[in-house]
Amino acid sequence: MSLQTKENIQRQWTDFLKSGNRLFIGSNAAVPNALIDDLIANSQGLHDIEAVHILTLSDNVWAEPQHKDLFKVNSLFIGGKNIRQAIAEGRADYTPCFISDIPQLFTEKVLPLDVALIMVSPPDEYGYCSLGVSVDVVSSAVKSAKYVIAQINTKMPRTNGHSFVHLNQIHAFIEAEQTLPELPVKHHDGKSTRISEQVGQYVAMLIENGATLQIGIGKIPEAVLKYLANHKDLGIHSEMISDGVIDLMLKGVINNRRKTFHKGKSVVTFCLGSQRLYDFVDGNPHVEFYPSEHVNSPVKIARNDNMVSINSAIEVDLTGQVVSDSIGYQFYSGIGGQVDFIRGASLSKGGKPIIALPSTTKDGKISRIVAHITEGGGVVTSRGHVSYVVTEYGIASLQGKSIRERALELIRIAHPKFRDQLLADVRKHYWVPEYQEATPSSVPELGEVELKKFTFNYVNYILRPLSPADERKLQEFFYSHNKETLIMRYNHHATQMTREKSCNLVSVNQHKDLALCFTQRQNLSEVIQAVGRYYYIETINSAEVAFVIKESLRGKGMARTLLCEMIAIAKIRGLDKLLACVRRDNAPMLKVFEKSGFIRKPSDDFDEVSLELPLNVDSRQ
Repeated sequence: MSLQTKENIQRQWTDFLKSGNRLFIGSNAAVPNALIDDLIANSQGLHDIEAVHILTLSDNVWAEPQHKDLFKVNSLFIGGKNIRQAIAEGRADYTPCFISDIPQLFTEKVLPLDVALIMVSPPDEYGYCSLGVSVDVVSSAVKSAKYVIAQINTKMPRTNGHSFVHLNQIHAFIEAEQTLPELPVKHHDGKSTRISEQVGQYVAMLIENGATLQIGIGKIPEAVLKYLANHKDLGIHSEMISDGVIDLMLKGVINNRRKTFHKGKSVVTFCLGSQRLYDFVDGNPHVEFYPSEHVNSPVKIARNDNMVSINSAIEVDLTGQVVSDSIGYQFYSGIGGQVDFIRGASLSKGGKPIIALPSTTKDGKISRIVAHITEGGGVVTSRGHVSYVVTEYGIASLQGKSIRERALELIRIAHPKFRDQLLADVRKHYWVPEYQEATPSSVPELGEVELKKFTFNYVNYILRPLSPADERKLQEFFYSHNKETLIMRYNHHATQMTREKSCNLVSVNQHKDLALCFTQRQNLSEVIQAVGRYYYIETINSAEVAFVIKESLRGKGMARTLLCEMIAIAKIRGLDKLLACVRRDNAPMLKVFEKSGFIRKPSDDFDEVSLELPLNVDSRQ
């Protein structure tokens, strides 16, 4: 097969490509395989060609050992088994870089391009071809390369946005039909699916109506999208999209109405998925494809208010450092757009940068929340960038947290079997004080997701277990009380809540005792507004209940809700009864207990009222 120009002149590869040149290969699902096969078949006399590319969904034949004299691979983002293997064996190179910076590497001649191999749709009546499903860095390669050689593919969708290349920008082409590669549907085992679902539910709880999303591909992003079905007015500003967005767009959940940048449009650089996705973006005026230097620019990302970036990681250490391109010394993927979007979301008004990952490796033998980074591992996202880390065990909020608080937050969302060792490891370095002895424990009776959303007077609150990382929050909650509240709760005018005492109060063995709180999120901060707890009395298989509500929130149903949740958990745990002791002059508190079924019992103290709630048949007889 010979290359052809628009003047119908037949050309040879050596007319454009010389030994030692640098060659760009198109990205993602738009790898021009027919062009590459033709080049290899007609490469006599060519050697030492540097092949530069990002992720390529292809057989990546140019990276096979038999072509090592023809091509030297320089991958800017690693994908595909043979690319990874070539790098591990030293036959190929990996150049770490932000996706947003790659266009500048081309235009500023840091990596000058001699030839760009791309795939495009057939030209329209005006002579414009579309880059289709992969605009990303292909757009800048087209502008920067001395020669552009295209594979014109009738199966390439025509996408909207800044995706068009005129025939006069193309120096030679072949016409070769090629079915776009589809991402295989992976059949996950029940355990991994359950973990992804739990992570997805927690992430979905961080996403407010009207948010703009950046989301990737895989089990966790799929689960996140699944749990957004009841959200409203979401937008997309993302490096990529996959099949998960289709139904949300068709239902109007993703409608881009409240976006503050590219309002009304889903904006991406490429898409990867099934043929259904490729058909969906074909000519779709509601999805626009733009180059990476535009979509991945942190400054432009930040122009979207309430920007939520959702990315994954290989491991996260207890200070919040994120490793995502290597497993020890083995380079696995790349920096990609993670830092671009995390930084952009951080700069966004109301933005939330999120790292979401399972708590362990697939076999469950290795924790992905680690005390220190694995030797050889590289930090992609710094400890100063991330606001939230999410696993199947919950949400760790890191923004503005000290090293002590970060460590405790991250230990809380680690797998329970690794928590004791993680705490022991950080205690060696005095990251947590000597009096911090208890590791976080969970309240499985709350459900697979140990967070519940409630609304009181049109304001949203989260019900969750107290944890050791709440030490400072509980201290602040204590000092927010007035004198009357302190007397009613502690039966005397308590004037001090030391960090050590606060630590003891939040370091609860939740499997035995119980401590729940209502919190209110104020963008990235979280404030405790109510605390309810019970203390287990083993000798009578019962528990004593107490709670305190912020003064300004009383009378709104928060106390009753807390009490109902504690009663439900006590019943599941098989307790015989709940007890309470309330000051006689605390009429509102007495009313809450009595409305929940507590009955008064004789008390030895005239100033206090004893109350009791039987929980099972035997205890009532």
